[in-house]
Amino acid sequence: MPEERVGIVSHFFAQPVVAGIEVTSILSVGDTIHIKGNTTDMTVTVESIQYNNAVVQEAKPGQAVGIKVLDRVRPGDDVYKIT
Repeated sequence: MPEERVGIVSHFFAQPVVAGIEVTSILSVGDTIHIKGNTTDMTVTVESIQYNNAVVQEAKPGQAVGIKVLDRVRPGDDVYKIT
């Protein structure tokens, strides 16, 4: 499946299991993303996006957002949207 890079992981929060992502391309609720790094390989559907402690439907380039993930991710992991 084709993928488009949409960001990079900047932080990981264990409780709740959330990835902080620096967005470089539009990312929306309902998109399926693939997070890939040296020890990370995870595919997850975006169920919610938080920006500045508010739930939003879409993240725009330049925003730092939080997205729930299934397991640990690491700063520097690439985030791709499956198109």
